[in-house]
Amino acid sequence: MPESLSAQYAHLVFSTKDRAPLLAAPGWREALHGYLAGTSAGLGCPALAVGGVADHVHLLARLARTIAPADWVKELKRASSVWAKTRPDGPAGFAWQAGYSLFSVSASQLDKVRHYVLHQAEHHRQATFQDEYRRLLQAHDLAWNEAYVWD
Repeated sequence: MPESLSAQYAHLVFSTKDRAPLLAAPGWREALHGYLAGTSAGLGCPALAVGGVADHVHLLARLARTIAPADWVKELKRASSVWAKTRPDGPAGFAWQAGYSLFSVSASQLDKVRHYVLHQAEHHRQATFQDEYRRLLQAHDLAWNEAYVWD
């Protein structure tokens, strides 16, 4: 087969440093989400949904076969940090947490995950980021250490 094809979908979650509410202003948050979507598309990973609340983001994307997932995340966080720090309306002291979580998504679950990502504000009326994150980690059978996951 001479052609290389790939259909891998991922749900990415990461927080602001110390979960500071740096994304609280809705206009600012939406601009950042748009920037993340554009950066992801530029890396060959089209975003299907970007959402979040004051202290974290979720991104659902189709992964490119030409970039490693860790490199994709690293560049998303690097580029968006530079962008945020150079904008006059950007929050002072903007920084992302060091870590992230990346979950695989079946094509059959894309609509469900897209809805989840886009409706974060509704979801967080009932659950904290920490509770949400623990549930995601448990749902994906990931072990974690509380001492390191909340930087």
